[in-house]
Amino acid sequence: MSIAITASVDRLLYKPEEVAEALAIGRSTVYELMAEGALKYIKLGRTRRIRRTDLEAYVANLAPLPN
Repeated sequence: MSIAITASVDRLLYKPEEVAEALAIGRSTVYELMAEGALKYIKLGRTRRIRRTDLEAYVANLAPLPN
């Protein structure tokens, strides 16, 4: 008897559209953040991808608004 085990694989790279969905912001805002240098990305051919670590670093560096 063979049992297939499906392991959860953490993604390393995200499309700008996926980042926009994860951050609940618009896709164009993600592209603006990348153009400003606020959100690091890599280019694979003609496509842009955001590393999970760069996304986490961006979120960690967001400053909360004062009350």
